Amino acid sequence: MERRLEPELMLDPEQARAYAEADFAEPHERFVDLFAERFPDMVGGAVLDLGCGPGDVSLRLAARYPACVVHGIDGAPAMLAAGETLCRAHPAGPRVQLRLGQLPEVRAPGAPYETIVSNSLLHHLHDPRVLWGVILRDGAPGARVFVMDLCRPETAERVSALVARHAANEPEVLRRDFEDSLYAAFTPEEVRSQLDEAGLEAFQVEQVSDRHLVAWGRL
Repeated sequence: MERRLEPELMLDPEQARAYAEADFAEPHERFVDLFAERFPDMVGGAVLDLGCGPGDVSLRLAARYPACVVHGIDGAPAMLAAGETLCRAHPAGPRVQLRLGQLPEVRAPGAPYETIVSNSLLHHLHDPRVLWGVILRDGAPGARVFVMDLCRPETAERVSALVARHAANEPEVLRRDFEDSLYAAFTPEEVRSQLDEAGLEAFQVEQVSDRHLVAWGRL
């Protein structure tokens, strides 16, 4: 099944609000668990979260690692507005800074970073080389890199089955967004090719659920 692009930014306030209010506790906590399994040496320091959205993953990382600060970057003002509300109400909020900016132009304040993460950004990018280029630019030598994203199913029927399984009880705006994102996602093989082209041959790519893949390694 060919990839079908979707908008790079979530600019619709209704969409951003629905995303921020949705219960992503299971996949987002799974993100932090998978990161911790692959980088058991992680203690603290500055973390860059690319495509942070409303900051739920940023907050979960900050809560898991009390000695770290997290700088989140996102290009959608509506998402960051929702994130400001989440941060004010979260105990780890003072250690999370969210900043507006689009890749690759925006520069995070703490570069180079020893840890860079990204959740569900890759499938939004029309040109995936943007993500890997920013990681190479803003990561310190030996930096931990962990990227999690959706992976594109082989058929439209499989897309419909995944939407029914994981988003049946969500608002229509989230069901539609999930479907569009599955069509826009990359396959593990495509991500492997992206990494090799970027000079990140040592990185690993794994499919970790029926709808998620991770790419990880050290710079």
